[in-house]
Amino acid sequence: MPNAIKRNHVFWIFALVALVWFSNLDYRKLVRPDEGRYAEISREMVATGDWVTPRLNGIKYFEKPALQYWMTAAAYELFGEHQWTARLWSGLTGFLGILLTYLTGRRLFGAEAGFYSALVLASSVLYAVIGHINTLDMGVTFFMSLSMSGFLLAQAAPLQRKFWMHVAWAAMGFSILSKGLIGIVLPGAVLVLYTLWQRDWGIWKRISLPTGILLMLLISAPWFIAVCKANPEFFHFFFIHEHFERFLTKEHGRYHPWYYFVPILLAGMLPWIGALLPSFFGSMRAMGNSREFQPGRFLFVWIAFIYFFFSISDSKLPSYILPIFPALALLIGNRLSEMDGRRLLWHFIPIAMIGAAGLALSPEVVRLADPIVPVALYRNYVPWLEGASAVALIGALYAAYRSRLGAKRPAIIAMSLSMLICSQLILAGHNSLAPSNSAYYLAQEIKPYLKDGAPFYSVAMYEQTLPFYIKRTVTLVAYQDEMAFGIEQEPKKWIPDIESFEAIWKKQPYALAIMSPQLYAQLENQLPMQLIAQDTRRVVVKTP
Repeated sequence: MPNAIKRNHVFWIFALVALVWFSNLDYRKLVRPDEGRYAEISREMVATGDWVTPRLNGIKYFEKPALQYWMTAAAYELFGEHQWTARLWSGLTGFLGILLTYLTGRRLFGAEAGFYSALVLASSVLYAVIGHINTLDMGVTFFMSLSMSGFLLAQAAPLQRKFWMHVAWAAMGFSILSKGLIGIVLPGAVLVLYTLWQRDWGIWKRISLPTGILLMLLISAPWFIAVCKANPEFFHFFFIHEHFERFLTKEHGRYHPWYYFVPILLAGMLPWIGALLPSFFGSMRAMGNSREFQPGRFLFVWIAFIYFFFSISDSKLPSYILPIFPALALLIGNRLSEMDGRRLLWHFIPIAMIGAAGLALSPEVVRLADPIVPVALYRNYVPWLEGASAVALIGALYAAYRSRLGAKRPAIIAMSLSMLICSQLILAGHNSLAPSNSAYYLAQEIKPYLKDGAPFYSVAMYEQTLPFYIKRTVTLVAYQDEMAFGIEQEPKKWIPDIESFEAIWKKQPYALAIMSPQLYAQLENQLPMQLIAQDTRRVVVKTP
């Protein structure tokens, strides 16, 4: 096929991916806890004008650096405070990661491999899902991938080496601003381990070390200096507590066994699970002269080390291994480009079986119902799950049919687009559970009762999504959790116990409070209050 047609073909496929990718950022209500937290921190930056000291519910919050807060706050300033602007940074960096994978794969392995690599990444379930949730993981994944892809491209294009190495160093700076020291620790460890394996000591002469470090510091250091100057307590909390203690201890309640990421990786790489292990272990082989730079081995180290690093950590969340997905996509895309189309048939049949199983089992999701998320909400979710399963089934059957005819490219495109749509239907359908998982609907009931200057107490709880939807903070009562450090710095911003709250409440001419239904049942006979809104998780009252 002529190159001009190929470029046109790639353009329209990526345009279709972009249409699906960005169409689903606003449909769902923000859910607790992460989406509400990161949306609210950025909202408070805009409201206060303080872009140096992050605050959650008006309280200093130093768990993460500021880059995503800034980008989301900038989106609010430009386009308004919406659900889609809260998710825009995750969606944008996720899509840019797909384009970066295409560019990197094209330069390293050829145009066809780059095209397939981008489609593999866009359709991988975990990547497609995290790219539409307001968390910090997609941003750091993009910049970490850019740093290591920049290094790979620097080796592949000697005439552009300085340019790509400085891109890599700049990306490390933005990685640090996205999620801290892992932005340099992980890429640096990958480079060291690759050097030891390949015994290519000369590589350190080709990475623009002095100017690269300077560029990285020029990007990352100013905010850290500014926030430390404004908040002397920041340094110990962020660098010691949030890095070393989080990694080495179980205090965050995220401890899981070493094999925790195995099922997450397998499910997250659907529909390309059949090519996962062959592509990964096949990358260990030297290509051409073993003394030359080996991109496959570098990708192998990239994947293996980051997976190992988070597996031994005492703090684990599913999204932590997201940075290995672009590297996996590059290896799988390269393998797909080398495979005969008919062999792909056996990769698609299992996906068709999974789609058929999903179609049959979707109604069983109602068994997950409980008093907090009632069965009626799950019933509303069932059609979405059935639709997602049907799309996966049809896409896999069509891909299997085309691969049987030897039409590899249409088969891969069909499987990729159908799985991307499948993941978006699962996400969109999750909005069926929003009455329980989001404070959006509760906020609509509360808004008529909000008055300027009237206190709003959050008693023995903090509903992460509420402040964003009511556009104001609340006063914490007998609750600290992740805001404990900030409360320690500014203790006047909370009420430490229920008894103190009761005394303050009785003196207020007008006030609101939110609490759990259980606590409301305990207090309703001893505290004057009028119920104005409630759901399965929360009760909102006002002074009578």
